Amino acid sequence: MLTLYTNDTNPAALKILIAANFGKADVNLKILQVNDKSLEEPKILPYLEITTNRGIFIPNAAARYLYPPVTSEHKCEHWIAWESTILSPLIIHIAGNTKSDTIKTSLNSCLKYLNENVKDRIPLVDNAIQVCDIIIWSTLYPLHKDSNLAAEYLSEFHELNNWMKSFGDRKEVQNALAKIKINAGAGAYVALASGARCTSNVAVNLSASNITQSPQHAVEAITADEVKAAREAWFSDAEKLPPPKDDIYPVLPKPGEKNILITSALPYVNNVPHLGNIIGCVLSADVFARFSRLCNYNTLFICGTDEYGTATETKALEEGLTPQQICDKYFEVHNSIYRWFNIGFDYFGRTTTPEQTKTVQEMFLALNNNGFMQIQAIDQLLCEHCNRYLADRFVEGICPHPGCKYEDARGDQCDGCGKLVNAVELINPRCKVCSKTPVIRNSQQYFLDLPKLEPLLLHWMEKSAPGWSHNASVIAKSWMKEGLKPRCITRDLKWGIPVPVEGFQDKVFYVWFDAPIGYMSMTERYTKQWEKWWRPAADTKVSLYQFMAKDNVPFHSVMFPAMLLGANKNYITVSHLMATEYLNYEDGKFSKSRGIGVFGNDAQDTGIPSDVWRFYLLYIRPEGQDSSFSWVDLATKSTKCNSELLNNFGNFVNRALMFAEKFFNSFVPVMKLTEEDFIFIAREMKGYMYERNEGIRFFFRKS
Repeated sequence: MLTLYTNDTNPAALKILIAANFGKADVNLKILQVNDKSLEEPKILPYLEITTNRGIFIPNAAARYLYPPVTSEHKCEHWIAWESTILSPLIIHIAGNTKSDTIKTSLNSCLKYLNENVKDRIPLVDNAIQVCDIIIWSTLYPLHKDSNLAAEYLSEFHELNNWMKSFGDRKEVQNALAKIKINAGAGAYVALASGARCTSNVAVNLSASNITQSPQHAVEAITADEVKAAREAWFSDAEKLPPPKDDIYPVLPKPGEKNILITSALPYVNNVPHLGNIIGCVLSADVFARFSRLCNYNTLFICGTDEYGTATETKALEEGLTPQQICDKYFEVHNSIYRWFNIGFDYFGRTTTPEQTKTVQEMFLALNNNGFMQIQAIDQLLCEHCNRYLADRFVEGICPHPGCKYEDARGDQCDGCGKLVNAVELINPRCKVCSKTPVIRNSQQYFLDLPKLEPLLLHWMEKSAPGWSHNASVIAKSWMKEGLKPRCITRDLKWGIPVPVEGFQDKVFYVWFDAPIGYMSMTERYTKQWEKWWRPAADTKVSLYQFMAKDNVPFHSVMFPAMLLGANKNYITVSHLMATEYLNYEDGKFSKSRGIGVFGNDAQDTGIPSDVWRFYLLYIRPEGQDSSFSWVDLATKSTKCNSELLNNFGNFVNRALMFAEKFFNSFVPVMKLTEEDFIFIAREMKGYMYERNEGIRFFFRKS
């Protein structure tokens, strides 16, 4: 049976109990004190225990787990996000007896928005009660139950009052209320805040500055400080803006300043990068790095080549070289191509370094010591002809995933459907070297215990994912929804970082475990003070932005964060995960292994300047869906590059000047702004900054 641990009168627990009733799940309720010593990290209530050592700390996630959306999932998700980012942060101010007119106005607008959406119906989405109804109703219940607060906030919203009453009369709701007592008004929201922190004697005195904001909704709680900042910015002169920072080495994060750490997915060193690789990670990251530097942020941009693994060994066999010689050769190829594209790395490194070996082995030992590793016997493919275990790219076959049947799926991932593959599950497997059919043999390997890390990962992802691109968030959530399984991190290979455990010295770490740690070791190659970026001091905030194509999302949204969290060394984790869709070539796919597409050296040989290539790739960047490279389209855009820019920008400037001339006699009149105007400016400023992933600074000045 499921068990729900909660402090008394916590409305977040009510969400879970009602969802359990609708989902027909049996849940045992246990009431605890917020300072109960039996609570495990992260010490948050309510906590839904699914099995021993496995549970959900996020109330909305727990409710959704018990009663998933019935129909129109995207609409339901919209309302859940609205409740967590808009409604709850505003309404919890009642716990602190906040009487700010701004808070009250924002909450009133929020309730008005809800009132308009519940007219003439109980469900918010379609015709069936959904988990979003449960979540929003439970949050409003203490407010609705308190006669004084209801008169102050709800009296004018008749449809919303009817919705609250009708939903509250349902037997599933009444049964939940019979299990747990929920106080009216501020007392319930104090319990909610106390449970979220799980410390005794919580002083609930929340200020508007603590509200989680969302730019996707009209309702924004703006603080007095933000309005003051908007007013001061409006009346300030441009001369007061800070001057650009000087180039310094090394770039280090500083307390009280904006510190941006940027990585782009490490390209495999086994071939020449094609245009899809370039726009998918390094060029996108470079544009953001340039922007961050223009904003005077302390910005560090790290990348390098991923040099271990079967991809390198396979290429070495093809070219008759050693793996190290292949790495040396193609590292220079990558480096020269990125320089030609004017990619401004602060450091472009490699994974075949002593620092990488040390950092990878230390990460493994930390996870092992913390109980997040396990040893399993697994079946592996062995080519008896080559006397080699066929891990990853040494084996190909038909994809085992239903509906795919791609004939050249690799032993680690299928290029046809993009899903990860277990080599022994390939249909009709064949050795990549000799094309013979391998046999299955048993081998002991280390596994990362992802199920044990899942609760910690869920809690982290709930806070971090709002800063991710949409496709990254969808991919990560689908992985979590399916449930995590232990993931093998070692291989019976020679080319890689040795496993530092007796009996496993002849094995190496799997490349997915090794590669993302390269961001850290490359930062160490850049500066011996690398931990200031990856383990910043308490008074220093570092935001990690990671750029990649969508096939790399599982490793950066699930695997790598799980490793960092499990190591328990206060490493930073990704706050903004930016993933592109695929860039296709004409009517097919780019393929390094098959030589299909336009590669970096091909772009150089065209004689077209690199800035034109940069412009074109950014113009067709596959942000929301796959896009295609076309030679005809490139020819059109390259000859019209200036006109594309001049027409758009020129029209913007020209229309603004004509407007000023026509209506204001070529002068911009003095504007006398009201308090409402400054609130509007502050709200727009905040929303727009969030839409740009906290990347844009606004400078207002009078004309």
